[in-house]
Amino acid sequence: MPEPAHSAQRLTALDARPSCLATIEAAAAGERTVVTCRGEFDIGAQELRSELYDVLDRSATGVDLDLDEVRFCDCAGLNVLLDLRREALDQGKTVTVRAYSPSVGRLLDLTGARELFVTENPGSPGARPVDVDQELRLEVDQLRRAMRTRPAIDVARGIVMASFGLSAEDAWTVLVAASQNTNIKMRDLAEELTSAVHGAPVPEQVQQQMAAAVAKVRETEPTPPDVGAAAGGGAGSAGPPPAAA
Repeated sequence: MPEPAHSAQRLTALDARPSCLATIEAAAAGERTVVTCRGEFDIGAQELRSELYDVLDRSATGVDLDLDEVRFCDCAGLNVLLDLRREALDQGKTVTVRAYSPSVGRLLDLTGARELFVTENPGSPGARPVDVDQELRLEVDQLRRAMRTRPAIDVARGIVMASFGLSAEDAWTVLVAASQNTNIKMRDLAEELTSAVHGAPVPEQVQQQMAAAVAKVRETEPTPPDVGAAAGGGAGSAGPPPAAA
């Protein structure tokens, strides 16, 4: 039976890029533009950056984001929104988040990014004028806070890599998932993991969520061909080592 034509196509660098699983829909609302986002805002959402910039350019005072139908959002997706906010500041405009799903709300809280998105509509009566200098100072404060906490997070990622034999990217995915599912800020989670190296106990909830996140990451890893034969094959061959507590 002949193979489908598409199965014989050669993969290119473009094919290797992650697909975009998110969509946006823009609607003018006076001097503002309401952008309804749907789907999953992960690294693939970078494809929406130019489209979001075009929407911002067409608005008079800025963009209001409706994220209520965003099922998943990670740091890569959040960076797309932060880049849009930064571009808006350069134009003397603002980006607000008027609604968000629980998963987006947790990420905004865990990263401290919620306060970066103003909640007042500059086009509404009695609203405060845009204070670009104040917005930039707030962003600088956030960046300084991130610089103080980043070393601890990097150490924690190294601990996860060494403990579970994961890549740097997978270890970061595990930390983000454990942080979201335990509602513990990333820097606090990093401190707990670092303290565990010196003998401090790790809370049971954190252990469970870390183990679950590691298992999920390993499920998505491709299985090398003939791995069973290389290890001795058969149903009695040993599986991967259990996750560390």
